[in-house]
Amino acid sequence: MSDTVLLERTGSVAVITMNRPEGMNALTTPMKLALLEAVTAVRDDDAVRALVLTGSGRAFCVGQDLREHAELLQAGDDAPLRTVREHFNPLVTLLSSLGKPAVAALNGTAAGAGLGLACALDLRIGAAGTRYTTAFAGIGLAADSGLSWTLPRLVGAGRATALLLLAEPFTAEQALEMGLLNAAVATEQVLPMALELATRLAAGPTAAYACISESIAYAASSTLEQALQKEDELQTRAGATLDHAAAVRAFLAKQVPVFEGR
Repeated sequence: MSDTVLLERTGSVAVITMNRPEGMNALTTPMKLALLEAVTAVRDDDAVRALVLTGSGRAFCVGQDLREHAELLQAGDDAPLRTVREHFNPLVTLLSSLGKPAVAALNGTAAGAGLGLACALDLRIGAAGTRYTTAFAGIGLAADSGLSWTLPRLVGAGRATALLLLAEPFTAEQALEMGLLNAAVATEQVLPMALELATRLAAGPTAAYACISESIAYAASSTLEQALQKEDELQTRAGATLDHAAAVRAFLAKQVPVFEGR
């Protein structure tokens, strides 16, 4: 891990901060590798039960570092054309299947793959007045970082198509209206609200949350019959957890359940 990606713990919540404010947290190759390492560490740490992903400075993340991209292409290096397969795909796969609730604290602008990372998480809190863009078409590229999958599911196919083809900026308020954001608040409130939300989720039945996330992802590309079968499978898994047993006992005793995430 490097100083461009910071990993901290607040109780049972991990906070990963993209920390390259002078470059609006544009993702260089070393930064993508550090981010993948940090998310892997969160996944593998049983003491961590929720994640917050944020950025430092005035941007959340503006996606791929285009200076690095251009310099490598001009040098005849095809590394930029491999970055989707080698970096973004593993990172988005890991974030979207973390098995723990994850919240994006969009402290500022998000563009391209930065927007893709946010959309790969479960919930998104944005700073009022900030602007986002898909960006890819503006530089002659196709969508990556999972946006072809996540964006239509968040805002609908029609809106997602327009956002990707036109690559026009849209505001946090518009993102809230179309369902991309869960809340748009003052900039100074973004991280505290995201932490409060993540802390609440971390205290909940995280094993059940993982099942819920898995069922939603599965249902997106399955028939109703298949989705029902998956619900049966996941409900059986959740029903065998200690959390479910504890919640039933607490209900019968008229007490507040204490969840352990297992």
